[in-house]
Amino acid sequence: MPAILDTVLGTQNTVLAFLLCLATALVCGVLSALAASYRAHTTKSFLVSLILLPMIVSTVIMMVNGNVGTGVAVMGAFSLVRFRSVPGKAKDIATIFLAMTAGLACAAGYIVIALLFTAIICAVIVVLAHVPMGAQRVMDLQITVPETLHIADAFGDIFETYTKSCRLVRTKTANMGSLYKLFYKVQMKDKTQVQEMIDALRVRNGNLEISLAEAEDSIEEL
Repeated sequence: MPAILDTVLGTQNTVLAFLLCLATALVCGVLSALAASYRAHTTKSFLVSLILLPMIVSTVIMMVNGNVGTGVAVMGAFSLVRFRSVPGKAKDIATIFLAMTAGLACAAGYIVIALLFTAIICAVIVVLAHVPMGAQRVMDLQITVPETLHIADAFGDIFETYTKSCRLVRTKTANMGSLYKLFYKVQMKDKTQVQEMIDALRVRNGNLEISLAEAEDSIEEL
């Protein structure tokens, strides 16, 4: 049998084997946290959870192994934790599954497989972070215009020049009805042209307030 498929749990010194599995799980957790934080905005609590998760999973699985009663109790505890969680981004969920899989491998004593698997997946995450995929992020554009300006076709030519797509999502009045606030969802053709677009909009709206910012995520961060 190849050495990569050997488990360390068959050794005589069970305490040493347990500590070795726990140390491997810690290394896998650190690698997972580093990959999750690479070129991404993540909270400290999420990274700490990723570091601790493989160690916790491996210890729990070792305790449950062969004990039906303990397995049922752990399943009930995990079902309660499920309702305390919030939905997150797909990448965060994938990283959690990475940490859990590494913990399961360590629980079975396959520390070489756990390290290789974690290193390969983390390397793939780092490589994919440099690959442009998916649509460009949508930005929130807010323009204040006077009531005398016809808003239906006031900025069409400017948006056609600087944006890939533009959609008016909301309109409201301000300053006792003398001003309108227009809210757009836009995708820039080139983010380096943001200032040029804003300057063009200022000329058209009489130098009133303009705001451009990254659209907020509708899903809670983990």
